[in-house]
Amino acid sequence: MPQLEVDGAALTYDDEGPRDGDGVPLVFIHGWTANRHRWDHQMTHFAEKRRVIRLDLRGHGESSGAGVRTVAELAADVLALLDHLKVERAVLVGHSMGGMIAQTIILDHPERVERLVLVDSIARMTYSRGRGLLMAASTLVPYKLFVATNIQRAFAPGHPRDEVRAYIKSSADTPREVVMTLYGAMRAFDVLDRVGEIRVPTLMIHGYHDIQLPLQQMLRMAKAYPDAEVRIIDAGHELPVEKPTELTTALDRFVTPTQA
Repeated sequence: MPQLEVDGAALTYDDEGPRDGDGVPLVFIHGWTANRHRWDHQMTHFAEKRRVIRLDLRGHGESSGAGVRTVAELAADVLALLDHLKVERAVLVGHSMGGMIAQTIILDHPERVERLVLVDSIARMTYSRGRGLLMAASTLVPYKLFVATNIQRAFAPGHPRDEVRAYIKSSADTPREVVMTLYGAMRAFDVLDRVGEIRVPTLMIHGYHDIQLPLQQMLRMAKAYPDAEVRIIDAGHELPVEKPTELTTALDRFVTPTQA
């Protein structure tokens, strides 16, 4: 797989599909402890008719690099890749932390984004006092237990256990330093007071059973967006792998140019 060296990290990425296909490229950005293969279903579907790009964020999947302390630093990595690939404008699709990255990019560089898709993502991390205490306490347990607890609760009840175990193992392979540093970066993330500046069509897709980033927080964010469409799906936080077909269908309807 191709890689790009950026500030001490080697970013692994995929760049597929016809360069003269329908519309601007789609850029898929995965979430915390995940990797670019969260988007396998969407890549297979969209690469038949348009250019699609995805990457492993630094320290995740097949990319190297240490953790960073702000979401803005991850956004800079994505922009560096788009510059390298000579992509001036794109549709950004971000899951969870990837949605935070996508929002950061469009707020700082609105000219680079044609449309925005946020999957199980929010603009401000907000915890109740009880949940905040629970999350803080979870950082004190052994690393593998911390990862297992967070990934287990990311899936809706009833999701096949063997699949959940596979995702727990994959997430635990992400270096502890990367995971814990980015955990802090996400907790500090807050652009809710700025999202009214985002003027492009935006699709927000959220799992009804998402307890990682609760639905109520997404709905609060949606009110602040000037042009937001909301879609709620019967799933947990891991929509790209829990309900891949439904997610792909919703994305296709949103990003495919309509015929006059």
